[in-house]
Amino acid sequence: MKGISFFVLSYFYQKRIIDWEGNQYWAYWALAFLGQDFLYYLQHYFDHSSRFFWAIHVTHHNSEYYNISTGFRSSVLQPLYRYIFFIPLAFLGIEALHIIFAYAMIQNYGTLCHTNFINNKFSKWWGILFVTPSHHRVHHASNTKYLDKNMGMFLIIWDKMFGTFQAEENEEDYEKIKYGLTKPLEDKGPINIIFHEWKEIYNDFFHRKKHLPLSIRLKYVFMPPGWSHDGSSKTSKELQRELKNTTQEVRLEKIKVE
Repeated sequence: MKGISFFVLSYFYQKRIIDWEGNQYWAYWALAFLGQDFLYYLQHYFDHSSRFFWAIHVTHHNSEYYNISTGFRSSVLQPLYRYIFFIPLAFLGIEALHIIFAYAMIQNYGTLCHTNFINNKFSKWWGILFVTPSHHRVHHASNTKYLDKNMGMFLIIWDKMFGTFQAEENEEDYEKIKYGLTKPLEDKGPINIIFHEWKEIYNDFFHRKKHLPLSIRLKYVFMPPGWSHDGSSKTSKELQRELKNTTQEVRLEKIKVE
């Protein structure tokens, strides 16, 4: 897939709308890295926003542990489409090899963020602009407040700009982080680790929801994970709204008591 990615990006590089000159060296590489990081943020957000693509990405999230090996727990099928998100950089005159290089360097950084050995105090200064292990611990947590947050790989500014940022709370003030999925897997065999969400989609589409119109069944494939037509399951945003309302009600009760 690296070869196919290189071929496709090289093709669109031939259609580029910008030719960079030698004295624009720094601007060229700034665009290569910043653009790649932003486009990866979009791809990552997309993976969390559609059940079809979540079924591919979920392999990276279904581990109940959080360490460097989790960082290497890549989505097996993601290389089939990931490079498509980086085509705009080729249009803007960034060579295919340089796009792939920027991607590799950013992924190296992101992999190192999969650790519990660096606490959230590190985020106070480095975390103003950059993703920290604290930020990414939130991303891998299955606690309701943390679901689908901190999508960035190198820069955290995209999350702060687009409303997907969530700081890691102190355990004294909030519940302890729980890693993995909201519903832990019973079968932890390698085949199920990769394909379990595809099995669920298949069962919903052809069995559990077969009495529903095709338009509704398709939503069970492409809408966000947890979406349901009858409220029997909820998306992360719906769960977070409920949590927010519950928290506000508890606060009001405390005020009344005081």
